[in-house]
Amino acid sequence: MIRTVLVAAGLVVTLSTVIAQSDPIAERRNTMKGVGAATRDGAAMAKGEAAFDAAKSENIFKVYVDAAKKMPGLFPDTAKTGGESTAGPKIWDDPAGFKAGFAKLETEATVAAASATKDLDSFRAAFGNVTKNCGACHEVYRIKK
Repeated sequence: MIRTVLVAAGLVVTLSTVIAQSDPIAERRNTMKGVGAATRDGAAMAKGEAAFDAAKSENIFKVYVDAAKKMPGLFPDTAKTGGESTAGPKIWDDPAGFKAGFAKLETEATVAAASATKDLDSFRAAFGNVTKNCGACHEVYRIKK
């Protein structure tokens, strides 16, 4: 019984990976929607529009870490255009810089998740620093519409 469940779970993970690889534009769009939702939650806390919540704070940074790990692999040459993509050509012209931006985001979000979940002031400072990474990447590697 346990073996069957583990095999089924493995197949689901494998199938999910294959589907993501078959449509990287949709996968990166969905990943960024998750980042956007986390950013809205974080901004509401940072502005005092929502109460500080340590668990939510940690989860916000975890979303950034997960996205930073996933996103660099979602830009194959076959996914330069289509699917309402706002990915700029510089992603493919400067892949090292693009990947370095995500590595920086991952590092800073990991540190923030571990340290900025104690109180509102530490959250605000860390959230501001981490989201600057997002903005910097968007300025260079995203097409503005």
